[in-house]
Amino acid sequence: MTHYKEFEFDCDFGGQRAKFKFYIGTPQEGHHPLQFQAKWLSDERGGTIPDEVMKAISQLNDLAKKNGVPLPDLCVYALGSAQEA
Repeated sequence: MTHYKEFEFDCDFGGQRAKFKFYIGTPQEGHHPLQFQAKWLSDERGGTIPDEVMKAISQLNDLAKKNGVPLPDLCVYALGSAQEA
């Protein structure tokens, strides 16, 4: 069973900010946790995830791996509550 959590982040759509839902799970080695969702958002909706969000999630992923904890759970702890999907 795949373990992931749902989060909303403010994203940029041509200069306008809007909330968008993302699902954070444990990524494959060598991939950013939001890599494929960021590409889809850009290609299909013309939006971008702010660099500070991408950096924060990357840092949380590194911390999760270092401490042997699931990334989705660490994100809930660090970013606040999330809805489990």
